[in-house]
Amino acid sequence: MTGDPYQVLGVPRTASAEDIKKAYRRIAKTHHPDLNADPEAVARFKAASAAYDLLKDPEQRRRYDAGEIDEQGQEQVRARYSRAHAGGPFGGGPFGGGPFGGGPGASDPDLGDVFADLFGHRGGARGFGGFGFGGRGGGMDRRGEDLRHALEVDFLTAARGGRMDLMMPDGAKISVTIPKGVRDGQQIRLRGKGGPGLGKGAPGDAYLDITVKPHPVFRREGDDIHVVLPITLDEAVLGGRVEAPTIDGPVSLTIPAGATSGRRLRLRGRGINGGDQHVELRIAMPATVDPQLRAFFETWRKDHGYDPRRGMMG
Repeated sequence: MTGDPYQVLGVPRTASAEDIKKAYRRIAKTHHPDLNADPEAVARFKAASAAYDLLKDPEQRRRYDAGEIDEQGQEQVRARYSRAHAGGPFGGGPFGGGPFGGGPGASDPDLGDVFADLFGHRGGARGFGGFGFGGRGGGMDRRGEDLRHALEVDFLTAARGGRMDLMMPDGAKISVTIPKGVRDGQQIRLRGKGGPGLGKGAPGDAYLDITVKPHPVFRREGDDIHVVLPITLDEAVLGGRVEAPTIDGPVSLTIPAGATSGRRLRLRGRGINGGDQHVELRIAMPATVDPQLRAFFETWRKDHGYDPRRGMMG
């Protein structure tokens, strides 16, 4: 990432954590490599991911705002040295106290702690551990950063589970297992797919923020599936067997004689993870009312007409 992370995400420095998250997700939905292969879009997505990784952590954000780290999350070494050891290289600078001179009352600087603090490791043996100057070593080993990505999943894949190919910000392609029944807003953790570790440090993890695309036929409530099923006039009057869609394919459904719009039928176990499917019937008129149908209902109404709205007006 280059540049101020707030500007990369398009938010003010006073933005809340939720506003920062929303800004990142907006960019991800239009610039993710799986959705937009344009090189500029990929670069924008990578920059937004890096900016979000820095600002999502309250302590990292505080340190960046305070000027202690840069937009890459690296220590501001010059500022650190100038505050802690003002002066020349031997007169109060990094090596300006204790045995190197510095005047009455000067104390030895804990150089091991200085370097350890700069690289994220405090405590342990004193000295220059990890730099080949003695000590116990390992000062440069650090786990990689956790990364966060947006992933849009189609409705049926989320309901039934499956696999999706995903391009990571570094250009690597991986196959991701989508667990059965994953919900909108849930996360999938990819172990070891985050930022690379430092030295012998393990890589971080990647977290996928799931957005489930709506379906034109199915609607989910909990683990239940809801469907509106159109039926013809004759099916409503006479009843019969029709095919109804489910997330696992069409099934045969019995329409009771005299069915009305709004009546609900239940298909047990046809939802997600043992949930049910609820089928709401809706009578659909033919595209064109032919003369024969019109003549039949004109005759029928004379002898069998009824008022379904009786009592509604008080």
